[in-house]
Amino acid sequence: MDLVLLTALGVGGATVIGALLGFAFKKISHKFTDITLGFAAGVMLAAAVLGLILPSLEYGGKIGIVTTVLGIFVGALCLNLVDKLVPHLHKMVGADTEKHHNAGVDKVLLFVMAIAIHNLPEGIAAGVGFGAGDTSQALLIAGGIALQNIPEGMVIIAPMLASGISPKRTFLCAAATGLIEVVGTMIGYFAVSVSQVILPFSLAFAGGTMLYVISDEMIPETHAHGNERGATYALLVGFCIMLISDVLLG
Repeated sequence: MDLVLLTALGVGGATVIGALLGFAFKKISHKFTDITLGFAAGVMLAAAVLGLILPSLEYGGKIGIVTTVLGIFVGALCLNLVDKLVPHLHKMVGADTEKHHNAGVDKVLLFVMAIAIHNLPEGIAAGVGFGAGDTSQALLIAGGIALQNIPEGMVIIAPMLASGISPKRTFLCAAATGLIEVVGTMIGYFAVSVSQVILPFSLAFAGGTMLYVISDEMIPETHAHGNERGATYALLVGFCIMLISDVLLG
């Protein structure tokens, strides 16, 4: 339990570290943003496939494929539902933002909600990994999420400052999004710990939410400013780093 809590704090704290770096480099180019988000997408993709979806198949036995596919789609559909119902700014970075049901809602809240929708499933994924009982695999997932949280924390600072949000409130928002990942980690851990029967489904569910975020938000954002080639190779680098880590720790 102590290890889970410390890991949760580490995952959430990585976002805060990234935010502090974002304050140091306030003028971040679209190219840098797209490449770092591409790298983050690659890390998340590997964590989802290697750390969640494949273990779901292993724990599920012969009929595990049905449970895994169902879990992936349920996870994606749940996040899609949240995406439609919760007021937020659909794109977290960049000059252009697509608004969803946000009339009269404070722009600070919109930023926080956008990042929360992104970060909560990451935290759940880290927690589910620990609930599975495979500490090395769980640490790989959590480490990957923390690794990609740093550049993500960096790139959200400049848009928030540019929109007129004070530095103090910007930092508090970043810290709040890190806290959301801590909460998500504990939710995922306790949900699986209560009943190992739901473990294969929970792993696939967490993987599905991450796949949804990658495809719906991260990749489109990295391809929106003419830097898709660099972002694509950055994605491959992030994926391969996680792949190598998985082999070395396996």
